[in-house]
Amino acid sequence: MSSFGSQPIRVLHLGSPTGLYGAERWILALARHLPPGRVESCVAVIKDSPELEAPLCREAARLGLPTRIFTAYGKLSLPAIGQIRAFIRENGIDIVHSHGYKTDLIGRLASWGTRCKTVVTPHGWSINAGTALKLYEALDRMVFQFVDAVVPLSEDLHRGLVRVPGMRRRLRLIENGVDLADIDAAYEVPPQLQRWRREGAFVIGYIGQLITRKRIDTLLHAFRDLPVTHKYLCIVGDGPQRAELERLASKLGISEQVTFFGFRQDRLELLRGFDVFVLPSELEGIPRCLMEAMSAAVPVIASNIPGCRDIVVEGVTGLLFVPGDEGALTGKLTQLAQEPSLRERLGRAASSKIRETHSAEAMARRYVTLYEELLGVGARAQPVKETA
Repeated sequence: MSSFGSQPIRVLHLGSPTGLYGAERWILALARHLPPGRVESCVAVIKDSPELEAPLCREAARLGLPTRIFTAYGKLSLPAIGQIRAFIRENGIDIVHSHGYKTDLIGRLASWGTRCKTVVTPHGWSINAGTALKLYEALDRMVFQFVDAVVPLSEDLHRGLVRVPGMRRRLRLIENGVDLADIDAAYEVPPQLQRWRREGAFVIGYIGQLITRKRIDTLLHAFRDLPVTHKYLCIVGDGPQRAELERLASKLGISEQVTFFGFRQDRLELLRGFDVFVLPSELEGIPRCLMEAMSAAVPVIASNIPGCRDIVVEGVTGLLFVPGDEGALTGKLTQLAQEPSLRERLGRAASSKIRETHSAEAMARRYVTLYEELLGVGARAQPVKETA
């Protein structure tokens, strides 16, 4: 255990081994911006299958962060409990900070019997989930009763949890933040998009997972009906729906105008080449991809759902549409295609909002306060916001 006052607080972040999406990038943004003199971070995953490559740890190592892969094959990954407990004791870990139903459960069990505190950050819940996933997420909410702090990253997630019996005293709200340094470092638009823009094309983009709740089908239908001759749609990301969406694009007769880029390390450079960013999801926390687009001054259209509404004010910092309403999305796209001045105004206002209120630096400062509060150290005159 760290000797407080002379040594930094040591935090073990437990994330997913499967991809590098919103939650994983959130972990990286937080770990990068926690002040090293006060907090030491180690980014870890539980590798539960031999074919997984743990991209979260690979990217963390590239950024100069310590990493650890706990290998425990199988759905339950129970051997990871002993591995993590030993790591906690050998490395003086003060806080286990987990980000998902499996890591929440295993992290809590591993810390049992140690002086280590536990923090969980729920990033959102599934909709139209199967029985197994519903069971896992219900179990996750049960685990919340036994951790030291539950820190949802949006007002909507916070409101949903405050109604859970016994949860109020554990809840803290620290809203999502985006790494502005990454945004500002991405300025070289890839040649393909540069060419499209020079030719006067209207370029629409999406970045994220290709999964059902993201409703990329709505975007494809709306794009087909957009009354603009010279247009392109960029789908950046991967997931189990990719083949289905590619077939849909072909069926709609827009394959020549839609490019599925797959997972790209240069996603932010691609983002800089979009005229408009669209997030058509049915469910979100405060989506990182939306904050990235807004901070880059790319005008956004998002579904009118909690999370998106937290940062997109209709007609001020972006445009909103009813999720699943293809016609409404087509109308919003048409409006932005026809009004370049509106695009510029929305992008400028959106960038100002995110930079003022949702930076990773501000988020990290609030987490330092929370960590110190849980461990009984540091100034406590300005505690992290609790549930009223």
